[in-house]
Amino acid sequence: MAIEPQVDNQLLLASPRGFCAGVERAIEIVERALELYPAPVYVRHEIVHNRYVVDGLRDKGAVFVESLNDVPDDSTVIFSAHGVASKVVVEAEQRGLNVIDATCPLVTKVHMEVRRHHQLGREIVLIGHEGHPEVLGTMGQVPGGVLLVATPEDVKGLKVSDPTRLAFVTQTTLSVDDTVPVVEALKQHFPLIVGPAHEDICYATQNRQEAVKQLAKRADIVLVIGSPNSSNSNRLREVAEAHGCRSYMIERYDDIQPDWISPGHVVGVTAGASAPETLVKEVVDHLRQQGTLSVEVLDGPEEAVDFPLPVMLSSSAVQ
Repeated sequence: MAIEPQVDNQLLLASPRGFCAGVERAIEIVERALELYPAPVYVRHEIVHNRYVVDGLRDKGAVFVESLNDVPDDSTVIFSAHGVASKVVVEAEQRGLNVIDATCPLVTKVHMEVRRHHQLGREIVLIGHEGHPEVLGTMGQVPGGVLLVATPEDVKGLKVSDPTRLAFVTQTTLSVDDTVPVVEALKQHFPLIVGPAHEDICYATQNRQEAVKQLAKRADIVLVIGSPNSSNSNRLREVAEAHGCRSYMIERYDDIQPDWISPGHVVGVTAGASAPETLVKEVVDHLRQQGTLSVEVLDGPEEAVDFPLPVMLSSSAVQ
């Protein structure tokens, strides 16, 4: 009986993938704070949703907490990239903590929209996922809170005070495809609702989702490198599945199961905005050891976004 020859797998790498400007800024904020301020430096919530990154910063001396109650007086505390509710900011100020805000500027933009709509007397609807830190921070920007919806069905049951004075914003890390029907439902039920000139999905989320769509067209399987609690990573896996490609989320290369990939498969790999390129390289090296010889990086938009550090951590301030 003739033995069929082994067919090498092909590996496709999405572009862009991995760290976005907001994540790079947040990580650099923690690293510089550890250099400049007396230990320990506290971080409220995971600075970004990636276990590898958080463990690395913890090894350097960062202490991660979920509440300001866990931060001693006269300490330095960093707010994560996801942002925090206004009451958290007030509490930190009242206690005299040395606060460094690592909120992604694109999340801050949404917070400013919420406060502006509130000042104009509009009730605000947030499209987002309940319990996510970014959603909690956005909903806590104004007194009385914000209404939350995640699906068109949620919109049908929405009870508002005045349908003529209504505005909506969106969580930055949602799937663009999932957001569109919710926005359409809001506009159908509340024709006078006011929204942003474009949805608040961030550039990095959009770019990575478009890159996954390109992967799904050519791949038999898509591997998304990211942590289970990473919203944008979960959305990447969902986008791949929605476009007809089997997809799995992994934290590191050793999460890859042998039965996922068959000889001759085209394997697509991407990484969430919180996942460093080091983890991508680990996956590539692992798959090469398993017989993958062909590696292709797909074309994609070049990201030149660079967010400045807080003034208190800038080179000029340190000097």
